[in-house]
Amino acid sequence: MSLANEKLLGKIAMLSCLDDSYVQKIEDLGWRFCKGKVGSMESNKVVAAIETAAKKEGVINGSIYRETHALYHAIMEAIYGVTRGHVQLGTVLRTVGLRFIVVRGNPYDQAEEGDWIAVALYGTIGAPVKGLEHEAVGLGINHI
Repeated sequence: MSLANEKLLGKIAMLSCLDDSYVQKIEDLGWRFCKGKVGSMESNKVVAAIETAAKKEGVINGSIYRETHALYHAIMEAIYGVTRGHVQLGTVLRTVGLRFIVVRGNPYDQAEEGDWIAVALYGTIGAPVKGLEHEAVGLGINHI
C-alpha cells in the first residue's frame, strides 16, 4: 500500500480550490467533486452548505451514514485550519467568506484501498467589517 504521487488527494483538492485549472486533473482521474462558496458568521451554516453541495452533486450518498460521517470529519478538520483550532465565528465576532471543494477518490495504487474524501477551504476570516479580514486555508481528509 502506498500513495500514488500523481494522485495526492489533498494536494489536488487544495490546488483546485485555489485555481480552477486544476479541476481537469480531478476529471482525468475520474474522481467525483463539487465546488462552491459560503459566507457566514455561523460555523454550522458553513458545514451545512458543504454537506448539502456534496449530497446534491453526488459526491457522497447522504443515506449512507459512513459517507456522511466521513465528510463531516473532513469538513471539521478543514474548518479547524481556517479558524486556527477554535471553531467559533459569530460568538467571537468573526465571519468567513470561503471557496470550497469536496473531492472523492482513491489516492492509492491499489483499488482495494477504497475512496477517501478531501475538503479544501480558501478565503477570508476576520471581524465582520469589510477590509478587516485576512486570508485563511484549511484542508481535511478522511477515509470513507
